[in-house]
This record gives sequence, structure tokens and C-alpha cells, in this order.
Amino acid sequence: MKDMFANMLRHMAWADRRIGAALAAAPDAPADAVKWYAHIVGAETIWLSRIEGGDSYPVPVFPAWDVAASREASEETLTNYSRFIETCDDFERIAVYRLSTGAEARTSVSDILTHVFLHGSYHRGQINAKLRGAGLEPMPVDYILYARENRI
Repeated sequence: MKDMFANMLRHMAWADRRIGAALAAAPDAPADAVKWYAHIVGAETIWLSRIEGGDSYPVPVFPAWDVAASREASEETLTNYSRFIETCDDFERIAVYRLSTGAEARTSVSDILTHVFLHGSYHRGQINAKLRGAGLEPMPVDYILYARENRI
């Protein structure tokens, strides 16, 4: 399981960096695309804090970050995820955290990690749709592209 999660994290890092680079290269990127990128990074930060037993909301769900701030936060969060996955010895451990309603929730670390990887993919698709709609070039971030570039 550790190897699979480490590989999914490498894909997430690759895809997050590509989207961040695409947005940084497009000063006229749609505001919604920038907002979704900040949300991806914010959510990744929130979920890591939760599985490490920290604050359930160390950053807002929709941080008011520009592209540069999101890219910086992303690098820190990706480094911390890498360390977490490398040292985790129980992916079925139950993380206890608070929802935005204040209610307590319990979810396995493996389910949270799976959610994080899928959540980012969804929003990167939204970002690419916004880029295309603005006449800009979308950034391919599909897993299979990552696999072809990094596993051969």
C-alpha cells in the first residue's frame, strides 16, 4: 500500500506543479482557475493536518492565495506528504477530525489519501476547462501521461 500511495503522491506532485506552472505562465488566467488551484493546495494541506492529528482547518478551504503563494504552499505540503507516506506504518489507522459543521468525523488514512488524490484530479480538470474557455492552452495532467513520462 505504501508503494501505491507513494506513486499516487508523485503523480499528484507532478500534476500540481504542471498546473501551477501553466497558471504562472498565463498572467491573464481566469480568476476561477487561480481560485481552484488555491483550493486544491488548501485541501491537500487540510487533509494532511487531519491525518497527522493536527488542526482540522489549518488554512481556509478556499485560501485567498495568488498563483505564487499557492505554488509555494504546494511545495511545502508535497514535501510533508512525502515524509508522512514514507514513515506511515498504519494506513488503516482512523483519523479523527472536525467537519466545517463542528461535527466529529472518523476516516481511515487510506481513504483520506485516496480522496486527496482524486479530489485534486477533479479540480485540475476544472482548471483546464477554465483555461480552454479563456482561449489558453490547458495543461495535460492525466495519470497515464505521468506514467509514460516517469515509468519507462
